Amino acid sequence: CLSDWSSDVCSSDLRRLGITVEMLDANALNFGDLSKYDAIVVGVRAYELRPELASANTRLLDYVSQGGTLVVQYNRDFAWDKMQPAPYPAKIGNPTPRITDETATVKFLQPGDALLNYPNKITEADFENWVQERGLYFWGEFDSRYTPLLAMHDPGEADLNGGLVYTKFGKGIYVYTGLAFFRELPEGVPGAYRLFVNLISASKAH
Repeated sequence: CLSDWSSDVCSSDLRRLGITVEMLDANALNFGDLSKYDAIVVGVRAYELRPELASANTRLLDYVSQGGTLVVQYNRDFAWDKMQPAPYPAKIGNPTPRITDETATVKFLQPGDALLNYPNKITEADFENWVQERGLYFWGEFDSRYTPLLAMHDPGEADLNGGLVYTKFGKGIYVYTGLAFFRELPEGVPGAYRLFVNLISASKAH
């Protein structure tokens, strides 16, 4: 995991599930053997706050192309849109897309997709009891090679589909999510745990 300034999802919440977690410092990121990891998780705002990520991003994409799973949590628009670290074009846009209604109805755009079915079957029930918001800094526009999985909207607004998006890149899977896992996992929301486990299992699912 590449940690960030906020609550450390990797070091605490994932370990509660019995998942072995290793925090990657700058040396491990730039020179370590990334191929030994089943998945790498990039923390919220990490591209803004971890300066070594810019130079190491090619290594992360190489890790994906060789069969790894990279799960990137939300990053703020001014850092993301400038750096463009994803394998294909994707922008957050302005105004920044977000869903402030934590009870917003979630539509399943690809209900049969492996990321929504392995190892857990994700349903509407998994979005019950979320706190504070659904998510923030969703992608506003992205290349057609990405697959959006969910759509949702705040009252009176149009659907947003950039909150959970992935692409196959080489032999692996690249995932971007603006969903508020950094809020839901510390609160013990069961559905958020179930979905996050699916994301870090993405390459195995495919």
